[in-house]
Amino acid sequence: MNINKNIIAAVAYFTWIGFLAAYMMGDKTDPFMRHHLNQALVIDLIGLIAGVFAVIPLLGAVIAGVVNIAGFVLDIMGAVSAYQGSRAPLPFIGDIHIIG
Repeated sequence: MNINKNIIAAVAYFTWIGFLAAYMMGDKTDPFMRHHLNQALVIDLIGLIAGVFAVIPLLGAVIAGVVNIAGFVLDIMGAVSAYQGSRAPLPFIGDIHIIG
């Protein structure tokens, strides 16, 4: 089964399950895959932190909502970038590196 690495990298942006699937299927030594896996992981972790803030009445829910919408937009931008074969960093999170 030969699946294009661009598609695997794009799948990483769709929820934790997509990230885990892309992590298992992709070549972790490829700089392109590592770049997109890193960005997807950062977005997922920011969404997780926003979920923790959501338990704060009113203000926390508003903050979590804004962060989740921003995360969704970044997910779409990242998936499109990965599918097109680009390694351009995403706004706001492009300089954060968790995966070496």
